[in-house]
Amino acid sequence: MLKTLKRVFSYARPYIVYFLLTLIFAAAGISLSLAVPVFIGQAVDCCVGPGNVDFHRLAQIAVELAAMVLASTLFQWLMSLSTNRLAFMTVRDLRADVFAKLERVPLRYIDRHTKGELTSRVINDIEIVSDGLLQGFTQFFSGIITILGTLIFMMTINVKIAIAVVILTPLSFVVASRITKASHDSYMKQSKLRGDMVSFAEEMAGSQKLVKSFVYGERAQEAFAKINSDYGQIGAKATFFSSMTNPSTRFVNGLIYAVVGLMGALGAVGRSSFIGVMSVGKLSSFLAYSNQYTKPFNEISGVFAELQNAVASAGRVFDVLDEDEVSDDSEKEKLTAASGQLSFKNVRFSYSPKTKLIEGFTLDVQPGQRIAIVGPTGCGKSTMINLLLRFYDIQEGQITVSGRPHTDYTRDSLRSSFGMVLQETWIFTGTVAENIAYGLPGASREQIEAAAKAVHAHGFIKRLPKGYDTQISEDCGLSQGQKQLICIARVMLMDPPMLILDEATSSIDLRTEHRIQRAFAKLMEGKTSFIIAHRLSTIKSSDVILVMNRGSIIEQGSHSQLMEKGGFYAQLYNSQFAS
Repeated sequence: MLKTLKRVFSYARPYIVYFLLTLIFAAAGISLSLAVPVFIGQAVDCCVGPGNVDFHRLAQIAVELAAMVLASTLFQWLMSLSTNRLAFMTVRDLRADVFAKLERVPLRYIDRHTKGELTSRVINDIEIVSDGLLQGFTQFFSGIITILGTLIFMMTINVKIAIAVVILTPLSFVVASRITKASHDSYMKQSKLRGDMVSFAEEMAGSQKLVKSFVYGERAQEAFAKINSDYGQIGAKATFFSSMTNPSTRFVNGLIYAVVGLMGALGAVGRSSFIGVMSVGKLSSFLAYSNQYTKPFNEISGVFAELQNAVASAGRVFDVLDEDEVSDDSEKEKLTAASGQLSFKNVRFSYSPKTKLIEGFTLDVQPGQRIAIVGPTGCGKSTMINLLLRFYDIQEGQITVSGRPHTDYTRDSLRSSFGMVLQETWIFTGTVAENIAYGLPGASREQIEAAAKAVHAHGFIKRLPKGYDTQISEDCGLSQGQKQLICIARVMLMDPPMLILDEATSSIDLRTEHRIQRAFAKLMEGKTSFIIAHRLSTIKSSDVILVMNRGSIIEQGSHSQLMEKGGFYAQLYNSQFAS
């Protein structure tokens, strides 16, 4: 816990000015508020008895009290302002670091975690850290200053009673620490379950068509109810322990107040030579200070629950920041003019050490060739693309691009040399023109429209309410085929030297597909192209067809050669046209 807090506070170090201002304003505001009981005690002593009241002095005290209260309120507001700036700027930097970290972690980390869980860490967990810091900073600083200030004032009134208060005070700490220890584990479990709940809700909300198609609604509700029930139970347990802190410490503080009142009363009536003589006004001031002295302990113990929750959430956030990053390759050479020559030499790769996938994979691709990759699901077709673009790194062997190991180039320049159209479309919130120009932000409107016309997307785009300036998103109402056309236009505009088409026409009707194939034929002229397809009729014209199974190439050749061979490919092809 201390290690986590120290790390959180390291993010506050650049804003040490706000920290110092918080201390100054807290000291000034609380010092003024602590002077109030002194004047109240003096006011009590001005009322000695019937007919013996110093109204002139009471009027002066009233004016002085009003001035101190107003000044104390102003400093308290300035303290809160400084604390807010400190807390919010701290978590702003933390959230920025986490988001930037997600851009640098290996793709395998993203694949191992759901989008909902990562979103929960970036938004919900950091928000909880913010709330915990805000409340913790304010009450911790004001509490410490209040404790020290009241202790000094009590010492000036009666040292012996003040020492008695100090001796009894640790009881509050003992009670609070016991309860805090019991609640810590509960908050850690609650934080994890919160991430699970957000992840499940995000998955179900984003897959409603699938949920309804398979009538999964009731089972989804049952699964959510289970997570929600577990979250409720652990949350109730954590809240129970944390809520016990405040009343328990208040009970202890009530005992301290009673002891102070009894000792002070004995001194006021002159019954205790050990305590000494006290005026009624000083007794009133001391009781007020005694109450103010114990109050911060209640507030600090009450905020333990927030701090425990914040620490648990901060731990989840730092788990992301502690992940390994992809190595920095900014010093490597940039791939600026790829020839299109590629090769895989004895490549071995698997996502899990327990499950073999690609073993001894070898392939030579000449510039301008069209390489089609076919095979059953899970045979390693898309994995080849992941390795080629260095989304994952191979365990053994070598991949070369333009005659050199692809690890000699920066990842950005390597990936920029490929244009990729996937089966899954990706549309971000923005205009149609911005979506098409995603890979080439400086493209002119004429270039954007030319790319759209080449893939036969210009017609439906012009029919949109604002044409190329229409705002779209994943849920904008465009059909899957229209989204795919925009994605293809995006690659068409980039005009890269190498292409990867992974089921690129799977969401397009047959008539549009023929047009897209003609557009692709023009686009692929002189370019090395990888075409992954299940619909074998779309890859008949490829120069080389690789038939993969279990991570290995089992057949290789042109369509006619493979059909004459009558092997695995021929069986796949004929099965798609069997009556």
